[in-house]
Amino acid sequence: MKHILAFGDSLTWGVDAATDLRHPFEVRWPNVLAAGLNNEARVYEEGMNGRTTVFPDPTNTADRNGAVALPILLTTHQPLDLVIIMLGTNDIKYANRCTAFDASMGMERLIKLVKHHDFSRGYATPQVLVVSPPALVKTKDEWFNELWGHAIAESKRFKIHYARVAAEQGVHFFDAGTVAVGDERDGGHLDAANTIAIGTALVPLVKKILGI
Repeated sequence: MKHILAFGDSLTWGVDAATDLRHPFEVRWPNVLAAGLNNEARVYEEGMNGRTTVFPDPTNTADRNGAVALPILLTTHQPLDLVIIMLGTNDIKYANRCTAFDASMGMERLIKLVKHHDFSRGYATPQVLVVSPPALVKTKDEWFNELWGHAIAESKRFKIHYARVAAEQGVHFFDAGTVAVGDERDGGHLDAANTIAIGTALVPLVKKILGI
């Protein structure tokens, strides 16, 4: 049995743009991936709404900084064979107006946190799969347009910078935008079909990475 950590934000947690609630268990992409692996791997869902790569969020009582949470999860879920990281959208939505390049620097730090984590004796360092999130899309929702409408063009650059960082760090890469698009109802979250599409698309890649 292989063990996979799915580390991300609301796209991993499974926000449904139609209801603002969570997609059912079997719809969320980590569980779609697990089902596609035919019980040969266990996938741990670790999505958090608003999570960033490395940036603090002073607007929320929960610590949304991915660099704070990741080392904890690497320890609690060990042994791990693969860590899948899909983050960045929340990096570019804030008042400091981070770019996709800034987010890629945060992603690089997360990769290094995995590579240099102090795993228990006898447990190997897991492989890493970086996933660039689908780009934001135009929305008529006034609140969400204020939140991330400015960042639509920038969000299309995740795939460029994340692919570069993954290559530099010698880890795996997948562009979720090749199989999924954001929901126009809020501009950023995914409907059931698109979140399922991510999990489905990851199945053959993960099988190849893990040799299963």
